[in-house]
Amino acid sequence: MNDTGRQSRHVSVHIDRTVDEVYAYASDPANLPAWAHGLGGSMEQVAGRWFAASSPMGRVEVAFVPRNDLGVLDHHVTLPSGQTVHNPVRVIADDTGSEVVFTVRRQPGTTDADFERDAETVTADLTRLKGVLESAQGATGGYGTSAGSGSSAPSS
Repeated sequence: MNDTGRQSRHVSVHIDRTVDEVYAYASDPANLPAWAHGLGGSMEQVAGRWFAASSPMGRVEVAFVPRNDLGVLDHHVTLPSGQTVHNPVRVIADDTGSEVVFTVRRQPGTTDADFERDAETVTADLTRLKGVLESAQGATGGYGTSAGSGSSAPSS
């Protein structure tokens, strides 16, 4: 079935790291290849703009909202067709950790199966984000280097 109406699904994960740590790491586009596989395996910065060159959708631009103290990680993904998709994301305090909430919005003309696949992709990405950030709490308490990005998350 194709549904041209608007539908959203909130996908969330608890991460046993502070809001500041999660936000600092997740808001850095250079870290996306380590956890956001839906955008592909590499990011490149060109003239201050960030591109996922190897995404399953082709070369896409990723633009985050300006850094802020509210945990807002909204970003726009501009597809090769020129269509821009707005992705609302929040990092919210959850006791001593954080909850990351990504709103998956059904785009016009998206089939039920594709909408499910989008939500599953986001769930897998957030699960990887959790793994990257929580596995960094080993003996040294620091983060390792993100695979393929050359960037590191902040140490605790």
